[in-house]
Amino acid sequence: MEKMRMETQDLTEANAEKIGALFPSCITEMTDENGQLKKAINFDLLRQMLSGYVVEGDEAYEFTWVGKKAAIVEANKPIRKTLRLCPEDSVDWDTTENLYIEGDNFEVLKLLQDSYLGQL
Repeated sequence: MEKMRMETQDLTEANAEKIGALFPSCITEMTDENGQLKKAINFDLLRQMLSGYVVEGDEAYEFTWVGKKAAIVEANKPIRKTLRLCPEDSVDWDTTENLYIEGDNFEVLKLLQDSYLGQL
């Protein structure tokens, strides 16, 4: 039996690893809040690597709100939660394997993301 992971994937770290694999020269180091060195992305260099014509400025069509950047950071953080089967609240569990999920939508979606990522 496989050992169960006790937290969701750190999406920020996973995305940085993917960028580093494609553009190793864009990876640099920075000091974290504890004074430890950690990998970081040089976004100015990455923009230059992706295009010979870098568009500067904030003009763009986008859906935005106050706190959007903080929400993106929060969405990428791992969580230490688990889903537990509750067959008595699920409808027709024995034949459909559909289950009832109760919880914070954000946390539940993060937990389900790993299971269903890339599936149609």
